[in-house]
Amino acid sequence: MSTEATLILTQWMSPAYPLGSFAYSHGMETEIAARTLHDAAGVQAWIGAVLRHGAGQSDAVLLRAGFGSDASGVREVDAIARAYAGSAERLEETVQQGVAFALTTSAIWGIDVPPLTHPVAVGYAAGQMDLPLDLTVTMYLQSFAANLVSCAVRAVPLGQTEGQRMTATLVQTAAEVATASAGIPLEDLGACAFAADIAAMRHETLEPRIFRT
Repeated sequence: MSTEATLILTQWMSPAYPLGSFAYSHGMETEIAARTLHDAAGVQAWIGAVLRHGAGQSDAVLLRAGFGSDASGVREVDAIARAYAGSAERLEETVQQGVAFALTTSAIWGIDVPPLTHPVAVGYAAGQMDLPLDLTVTMYLQSFAANLVSCAVRAVPLGQTEGQRMTATLVQTAAEVATASAGIPLEDLGACAFAADIAAMRHETLEPRIFRT
């Protein structure tokens, strides 16, 4: 594993990478508004469940499929990713972030990343640049979890130290999900985080709201 590859992935997964990730709560804002999520323990359990049983696991599988695809095959993987989005806002979230990632990454590294859903775009770009797949998946999930923690820190609200403590714990979950995803073929793609899916659907009519999803 080269230092250069690690630094590239660190840049891609940084909150400073211009994806607009800070604007998306993945439906969590609905539960915060309802006071279902009101403390660190509840938020950590919620994000952990999303990682293990929801979009975290699904994104890991899709990222791996995108990594191994050529320019034609990646479109088929992307079509599956869009079809499996659980709500209109979930689809918007993954498409908008994926398009932003593709535009920025293509411009900086001179590779042709088409406008794909976020995990598929990251996987495809990592494959084109021969970056380590397992590390890419792990860091993608870490970034995903950290962004949701950031949402909770702002909206619950929670303290910054509490947020970092949660992130440190969720990193272990992200690593476990990343490892387990290596044995899941695209044909077995699925999720069962039903509460998170319903929260994302209800967010479409939530007023007032801060986050786009």
